Amino acid sequence: MSVIVLNNNFEKDSELALPESFSGIHSHNLYLYVKSYQAALRANTATAKSRAEVRGGGKKPWAQKGRGGARAGSSRSPIWVGGGKAFGPQNNRNYDQKVNKKQKRLALKFALETLAADNKLFVVDSIEVASGKTKDAKAIFNKLGQRDALFVKEIIDENTFLAFRNIQSTYLVEANELNAFLAATYRSVVIEKAVYENLIKES
Repeated sequence: MSVIVLNNNFEKDSELALPESFSGIHSHNLYLYVKSYQAALRANTATAKSRAEVRGGGKKPWAQKGRGGARAGSSRSPIWVGGGKAFGPQNNRNYDQKVNKKQKRLALKFALETLAADNKLFVVDSIEVASGKTKDAKAIFNKLGQRDALFVKEIIDENTFLAFRNIQSTYLVEANELNAFLAATYRSVVIEKAVYENLIKES
């Protein structure tokens, strides 16, 4: 497996072998990270009132005995229309799922390894659009010939951000935002050389 090195015109220049530490990683690490990432995105706003929270129902609807019907102590019982919800959702639930730091690193490595195996992992010296124009950023993306792409820049400058922000099929992030979920979501990833070298050092 190798990483495709691009020149300053974003055309293929050479290839770099992916380090051995990126191979032989189990896909379960990526599964655990993506599951944790998506769980953390949950809004946690679903809530329903219990019988104690529903307004009304303080008076006993009818006498306990003598009318030939079932007993009832409150008109806000869960079995009544307009009553509370039994075991309904509450917005105090914690959906966080812990993933170890080592597993996070392994998940990212596996995602990048998968991209490299499909020749969809690119390294370039610099990702910069000095003009700040969307058409220039679109020209860079078109040269890749990919359906969509994640661009990873060490530090995003304002002009480059403005150039990429309106292209629906691309996403620009800084190095500290790169994670296994994003790498697995996009069909190709373009990384600045400095960022790629840091990833290798950390591995």
